[in-house]
Amino acid sequence: MEISKLFLLSFSLLLLLLATRPCPSLSERCNPNDKKVLLQIKKALNNPYHLASWDPNSDCCGWYCVECDRTTHRINSLTIFSGNISGQIPDAVGDLPFLEILVFHKLSNLTGRIPPAISKLKNLKVVDLSWTDLSGPVPAFFRELKNLQVLDLSFNKLSGPIPGCLSTLPKLDTLHLDRNRLTGPIPDSFGKFAGIAPSLYLSHNQLSGKIPSSFRGFNPSSIDLSRNKLEGDLSVFFNAKKTTQIADFSRNLFQFDLSGVEFPKSLTALDLSHNKITGGLPKMMTSLNLYSLNVSYNHLCGKIPAGGKLQSFADDAYFHNQCLCGAPLRRCK
Repeated sequence: MEISKLFLLSFSLLLLLLATRPCPSLSERCNPNDKKVLLQIKKALNNPYHLASWDPNSDCCGWYCVECDRTTHRINSLTIFSGNISGQIPDAVGDLPFLEILVFHKLSNLTGRIPPAISKLKNLKVVDLSWTDLSGPVPAFFRELKNLQVLDLSFNKLSGPIPGCLSTLPKLDTLHLDRNRLTGPIPDSFGKFAGIAPSLYLSHNQLSGKIPSSFRGFNPSSIDLSRNKLEGDLSVFFNAKKTTQIADFSRNLFQFDLSGVEFPKSLTALDLSHNKITGGLPKMMTSLNLYSLNVSYNHLCGKIPAGGKLQSFADDAYFHNQCLCGAPLRRCK
């Protein structure tokens, strides 16, 4: 009888132990190799509080800044942003082979160069390394990431020329290299991207030279080349058959006659201010459905065409030109 009670007690304790013990196949979805790499990344970043949820005793698919594929449970997204994190981007990020999204954003104490290890991540679709303190060149190895759709390296301290090989990326949809310290001309190859023309943002750099003639065939949805030292004839970019919606070429050294330029009917925002543009405003601009326009601080002359949206803008959209007149400016003599 005592033996039976002892057996029942032991069996009950065993059931209790099994019930409270986590079952790896059910509770741990995270791939062990991925978890190991994430913990290496955390250590390389000096174990920041921002990554406090990265506990080796918990499932990494539930960690902050991390997402797993619902089927394979492999890490496919790493988005570290807006935290008190210092150091450099760890080379270990290159050991997450199923990664599709890589983000280090708004981390002002993240320094150093963009590590070549990123080139191993052939599944990457989005790379956002913006608003940090990264320096060095824009790496040419990005050309190896053939699935890349968005590349954002804006708001950093990157320097040197823009690698023309970025134009070979067949799926690139958006390219942000704005607000850096890039120099030299815009690569001629940027007029002939392998896929569709991506929205292109190169503003607030120190780019110089002329717009490549290849830009005659370049048809992005949006383009911003403002606040550089670009010069020459910008009219090479405009074409009535294009579908560009937003264009900002302000604060450069462009010098050409605007009179005969045909703008795409799709254009909704245009900024040509602070250049050396001559001639007059084309009559066809009255047919544009513009919500934003600025041609101030140029050398334009003649009457502002009446009609369309042109009279809906304040005078500061037109002032400081050589002899531009008509509403909303003073009457023409």
